[in-house]
Amino acid sequence: MKLIGVSGTLAGNKTSQAVHDVLAAASLIDSTIKTELIDLREYEVEFCRGEPLTYYNDDTWKVVKKVLDADFVVFGTPIYQASISGVLKNLLDFFPEYAFKNKVTGIIATGASEKHFLVPENHLKPVLSYLRGLVPSTNVFVHNDFFDIETDEIIDHGISKRIHHLAEEMIFLQRSIDSRLNSSEK
Repeated sequence: MKLIGVSGTLAGNKTSQAVHDVLAAASLIDSTIKTELIDLREYEVEFCRGEPLTYYNDDTWKVVKKVLDADFVVFGTPIYQASISGVLKNLLDFFPEYAFKNKVTGIIATGASEKHFLVPENHLKPVLSYLRGLVPSTNVFVHNDFFDIETDEIIDHGISKRIHHLAEEMIFLQRSIDSRLNSSEK
């Protein structure tokens, strides 16, 4: 199985670190799972103009293809102005309606206000559900105070446990989907 993590920000390291921690937890749970972090800071994903994907640059193609080819995906976003990041929403605009059918799509978010812990549930989950992704019951919000100020590593044990639970639930759900699909093909 291939798990892709998408860090949906162009600034800072906290969201990338949080997504990385989900990927690392998944690898600890099952070392056969292949993981890859797509940090959108490293790609020139074009602004979605509603045109066919063939009209966009190589980086846009590469990121969209990697996400589509993954068995399951965890999306990370910082919370800006009580919403997901524009760069993540832009990426999601490239996917067709059934892009995540039979895929688990996990969520991890970072932010400076504890009042924003419901943003992933109210802003990102509906988009992933529209794209037919199965969103786990567990999502993780990491307040900026839970990161080490110098290394941006998560230093809160409770958050680390929640990240581990998210990875466990994602793996369980994706295996269940795959098992059901494999048994229906027989």
